[in-house]
Amino acid sequence: MQQKMTILIIEDETPAYKKLLNYITNYLGGNFTHTHVRSVKDGVATLKNAKTYHLIFADIKILNGTSFDIFNQVTFSTPIIFCTAYDEHLLKAFQTNGIAYILKPYSQEELNEAIKKFETLFETQPYDKDIFHQFKLLLDTKASVYKKRLAVKKKEGVKLIDVENICLIEAFGDVCKLYDTNERLHTISKSLGALYNELPPNQFFKVNRSQIVHIDYIENIAPHSKNRLYLKISNIADLVITSSKVTRDFRVWLEH
Repeated sequence: MQQKMTILIIEDETPAYKKLLNYITNYLGGNFTHTHVRSVKDGVATLKNAKTYHLIFADIKILNGTSFDIFNQVTFSTPIIFCTAYDEHLLKAFQTNGIAYILKPYSQEELNEAIKKFETLFETQPYDKDIFHQFKLLLDTKASVYKKRLAVKKKEGVKLIDVENICLIEAFGDVCKLYDTNERLHTISKSLGALYNELPPNQFFKVNRSQIVHIDYIENIAPHSKNRLYLKISNIADLVITSSKVTRDFRVWLEH
């Protein structure tokens, strides 16, 4: 019999916890067990005293602090999917064991994509204490799990768009607009959050709640008000403005 997945959920809000558990159950069925903690103190105690988990789902702002306060106090190798309302912590999340980062209010589809990423990275290998070390080795050898091209529907059929040729991505209702280097516009039926999780993080950055930019097509950066920045993107007439919440992480990302 296949071993049940063991999951730790770090979430202080009961409605958010119930929603997340429902989405996980929809995807995994009954093939998992879980532990739920709401505070930094309980999270530290659980990770120090409990058996190793296969996967952690973590909100960032929780009772008595943040989930980073937990992870800074405990040595462990479990991959983490962050489920949060705050996009300014993206870079820090991936400096921990983070493998995916989905923003509230997220959808079932976005949660499914995050778990699929976990399965792609880890399900082919037996789970053991060195699993996160294996993940780092995958990154070091550039074994990419990110999309190299996207399939978009056209009148004449499905067209493949190389992600390296995408300058800007914008949320537009239930779909996203893709602007390419040839000044052409494409539409893809995915949410911005789900699409962002599929793109190489060294090339793409979500600069505000509705726009993702490609680092190779940022022509100019200028200061704006309230810790925001103007970005001039190749082949795009309108300037893009960073959210004040992500500007600091964006500056760091530019230099990586």
